[in-house]
Amino acid sequence: MNLRNIAIIAHVDHGKTTLVDKLLQQSGSFRENQRVAERVMDSGDIEKERGITILAKATSVVWKDIRINIVDTPGHADFGGEVERILSMVDGVIVLVDAAEGPMPQTKFVVGKALKIGLRPIVAINKVDRPDARANEVINEVFDLFAALDATDDQLDFPILYGSGRNGWMAETPEQPENADLSALFDLVVRHVPPAKVEEGPFRMLGTLLEANPFLGRIITGRIAAGTVKPNQTIKVLDREGKVVETGRVSKILAFRGIERQPIEVGEAGDIVSIAGLVKGSVADTFCDAAVDTPIQAQPIDPPTVTMSFIVNDSPLAGTEGDKVTSRMIRDRLFKEAEGNITLKIEEATDKDSFFVSGRGELQLSILIETMRREGFELGVSRPRVVLKKDEEGRVLEPIEEVVIDVDEEHSGIVVQKMSERKADMIEMRPSGGDRLRLVFHAPTRGLIGYQSELMTDTRGTAIMNRLFKDYEPFKGEMPGRTNGVLISNDTGEAVAYALWNLEDRGPMVIDPGVRVYQGMIIGIHSRDNDLEVNVLKGKKLTNIRTTSKDEAVRLTPPIKMTLERSLAWIQDDELVEVTPKSIRLRKAILDPNERKRAEKSKAEAA
Repeated sequence: MNLRNIAIIAHVDHGKTTLVDKLLQQSGSFRENQRVAERVMDSGDIEKERGITILAKATSVVWKDIRINIVDTPGHADFGGEVERILSMVDGVIVLVDAAEGPMPQTKFVVGKALKIGLRPIVAINKVDRPDARANEVINEVFDLFAALDATDDQLDFPILYGSGRNGWMAETPEQPENADLSALFDLVVRHVPPAKVEEGPFRMLGTLLEANPFLGRIITGRIAAGTVKPNQTIKVLDREGKVVETGRVSKILAFRGIERQPIEVGEAGDIVSIAGLVKGSVADTFCDAAVDTPIQAQPIDPPTVTMSFIVNDSPLAGTEGDKVTSRMIRDRLFKEAEGNITLKIEEATDKDSFFVSGRGELQLSILIETMRREGFELGVSRPRVVLKKDEEGRVLEPIEEVVIDVDEEHSGIVVQKMSERKADMIEMRPSGGDRLRLVFHAPTRGLIGYQSELMTDTRGTAIMNRLFKDYEPFKGEMPGRTNGVLISNDTGEAVAYALWNLEDRGPMVIDPGVRVYQGMIIGIHSRDNDLEVNVLKGKKLTNIRTTSKDEAVRLTPPIKMTLERSLAWIQDDELVEVTPKSIRLRKAILDPNERKRAEKSKAEAA
């Protein structure tokens, strides 16, 4: 059977996962009566909640006797490590662009990678039925983007389709034709994308995706570059340097057929398959016949830019809400995550009770924390810090990102002001249609930690921010941090409404009454710049003296809700976020007040 391997590249929310749903439906991959979840490809709970694709996924359709393997790629730059590997599996890409928003920075990131390895793109302008669609201008923007990314003449001569993924049609003009469907897209893929590349020689495959399956063990997915593989065949695994990692037997070969993976008897060159049965082989390793000695070249990965400490939960409430609390469990889980996600770097601290986890950005790390708490883990997490480097002359370098913010004109002033406070340089400011401006900055990563929630507040939820790693540049100097101190509980028990009410003039609270607190836990934000220890357990003294004023029910101001992302950005270096399956608490790293004072004193003396 003829084969085509394609990836769909699009920015977050430009509709690629919805389009894949329609491709599956129209190619007959679903039965007439089969109930199918909307956005089949976003299968993780967090993916569904946030509406983003985190892990790349593959699916396969048959069109006129030609099998088309479709890989859905993540749009967030934090998951860019996924994208780079995916592109090595395919021979063509569909660049899906929103007809109103135009090409966005993450599109630029992935398209740049695709053009670099010589793929010829197909451009699909999606959502042409939007009232603010501007298809012709967007085409010009795509052309300018390709040219800026050093596309060849061949790549600049790209075919264009217009359509609406949600309504299930694509055509050569922006007007919806009669009885429209996606056949124009299928036919264009078959015509424009070259058949799957096949090399001569024995079996070779580059590991691209890794997952753990409760029944089959480790499953590695990749594209077979040469030869064939069958169940029970003995193969070996080479690392990037060509050293043998392991030799083992293939227990099962699975291929994508529609949205399901089915066992097959033989995996042929060019096809994207999953192999089970090996225990050590990982992503970027070469799985091959025993006669092969040279590994397949794997794409280099951009460096991690943000690091955090994951610490065993040592609070007085440890173990009361989660069932996975020991350092061994946390260690095993983190190293298992790093196996499948090569953009993560895990280092064990000397005390064995904490781990340094480095990744592409705070979104990637906060999603890892969210996933772990849902699995029953309890842990303490530090504030994210940027990974600094030194150049040959000994100067300190820090990661700089390209930040694109689309914002209503009325809010642009506050955005520019806040970004300049964060040592960002404005590169461009231009109208992006509908009284909105597009602002482009080069900003240090450490200034952007936690800015997302502040931006939403400043712009009443109307701004869209996109970030992309640019380069390492000389350190930009100190930045203003948090100006307020915190209110700290001085005892252990349950917070009393009356005590919280009495403390309201000291600053806003971050906990509700009735919540369990402990010594050293942060219960509010102090209105001044110093930390203050307070008693939140003190109830009202009851007497038998009658008064004319009725004891009115205490009316509390609602507390500030601290989400995981907000907490990580807000805490200082001497504080932690305690994460459990049921709660997110803020606390001082050192709970005992006397020890805390000693630590502050010795830190001041050292400085």
